[in-house]
Amino acid sequence: MSVPFQTAVVTGASRGFGRAVCATLIAAGISVVGVARGEQELHAAHDELGKGFTPLAADATDEALAQNVIREHRPSLLVLNAGSTPHMAPVHEQSWETFSRNWHTDTRHVFAWTRAALRKPLAPGSVVVAMSSGAVLAGSPLSGGYASAKAAIRYISSYAAEESQRAGLDIRFVTLLPQLTPATGLGSGAVEDYAARQGVDRATFIDSLQPILTPEQVAKAVMIVATDDASAPTYQVSGAGLRPIS
Repeated sequence: MSVPFQTAVVTGASRGFGRAVCATLIAAGISVVGVARGEQELHAAHDELGKGFTPLAADATDEALAQNVIREHRPSLLVLNAGSTPHMAPVHEQSWETFSRNWHTDTRHVFAWTRAALRKPLAPGSVVVAMSSGAVLAGSPLSGGYASAKAAIRYISSYAAEESQRAGLDIRFVTLLPQLTPATGLGSGAVEDYAARQGVDRATFIDSLQPILTPEQVAKAVMIVATDDASAPTYQVSGAGLRPIS
């Protein structure tokens, strides 16, 4: 696949979907700046991915960081994947602090990088892929404000697309909604809790998710939507593939 990008920035790059995205981009010849808080995990990713990966241990919600990275590295692709593991409990057992956790990380970092992308701005032809969640469509009653925080990401991306068009910036904004999967640390924990809520064992609950979504499929989906000029604004990503959402 021919790709139009020389440099990409991936947030939440040290594990799960983010690490798989980094590997796929680097395999396609794209240099990647990987942002995550965990310095040790980032260095492990660098050992695995090689010189095409530049680790940056930092808080992705920092607006100054977003501005500085865009100015210094001039990426033409942003993959906004960073997020917090939600506090798993029903709504009446949440505090406001636990309920709003994903607003302060997932949503806030997408806001910061999207704002920077529009204000710098990114070069014409650039693409911003924001990672939301299938919970936007199905809800997530054990994850506090997780589903609403991820829904806000979808709105931010759509607002940015409109502003890009209004200003003639030629920056595309795409949102991905990955299905719940046991193939990541976050998803594995959620599977345990939702299986218990339904009164079934883990294996039975996982069977209900077949075909299982893998991080590699998410990474492939990022490449597809980033390189397809006719891509829809939002896609659901499951083990069965990509599905545009109107």
